[in-house]
Amino acid sequence: MKKLVGSICALATPFRGDALDLAAFGALIDYQLAGGTRALVVAGSTGEAHALSEAEFDRALAFALERVAGRVPVLAGTGTANTRKTIVASRRAQAIGADAALVVTPYYVRPTQEGLFRHFSAIADEAGLPVVLYNVPSRTGCDMLPETAARLAGHERIVGLKEARADGERIAAIVALKRPDFAVLSGDDGTCAQAMLGGADGVISVAANVAPAAMAALCEAALTGNVARARDLDKKLTELYALLGAEPNPIPVKWCLHELGLGLPEPRLPLTGFSPVYHERARQVLGALGLAAVQPRHSGVA
Repeated sequence: MKKLVGSICALATPFRGDALDLAAFGALIDYQLAGGTRALVVAGSTGEAHALSEAEFDRALAFALERVAGRVPVLAGTGTANTRKTIVASRRAQAIGADAALVVTPYYVRPTQEGLFRHFSAIADEAGLPVVLYNVPSRTGCDMLPETAARLAGHERIVGLKEARADGERIAAIVALKRPDFAVLSGDDGTCAQAMLGGADGVISVAANVAPAAMAALCEAALTGNVARARDLDKKLTELYALLGAEPNPIPVKWCLHELGLGLPEPRLPLTGFSPVYHERARQVLGALGLAAVQPRHSGVA
């Protein structure tokens, strides 16, 4: 697999009733490819992996791979709180055809740094797929330190790190890990421009669901050293970043996608729909970015 760079979308998963809405999912994938997204993540946290059955995970991944048809890499979110379960999920993703596994640090159990090293090493040894590490302590209660990531970066099947801690010290520490066969990726839209201008290779983005062309342009500017344009584009996207953080992800992004005709707005319980108090603000943000319906809202019926 080629090194991951640029704007990578952590896809939302559209539902209709108790089923996957594959028509809406296909339209969302097409929207990403047309907008310049460089890779896709299926069944990450934005994709409500926690709410998918094994059969739904398999179907969504297989569908995405068929739709993409090799045009960009497709990563599968396979991380769980248990090493063996993660290996099994990653092997299923490999059998379906995923290009890599995005593996989050084990949530809730809070392993030590040595435990994290052994966990990811075992997965890389046995899963059969290239592994992208994912550190998001605000969600997992577990922070993989740069020193641990550096140890893991030497494994031939560990090909990147998605780092969602947004402080400048952490960004600088992870950028130091960058090398030709190891991608350093921001996991925070609000600071991704800063990270890329500081040397990161790209971003795994929530905002790209809604504004793929704008996120792709931001990444292109930052990665080619066009600082003024990168900062200008980042400033224009600031309100979108804030909106998508107004309630837990992916509640706001699914509502915004509904406004664009890309699926129904409700996530699965225990997540609930986007609070009406934000709706007018959301419409203003989408309008200011020139984002209009990709297709009528009733579309997506399988």
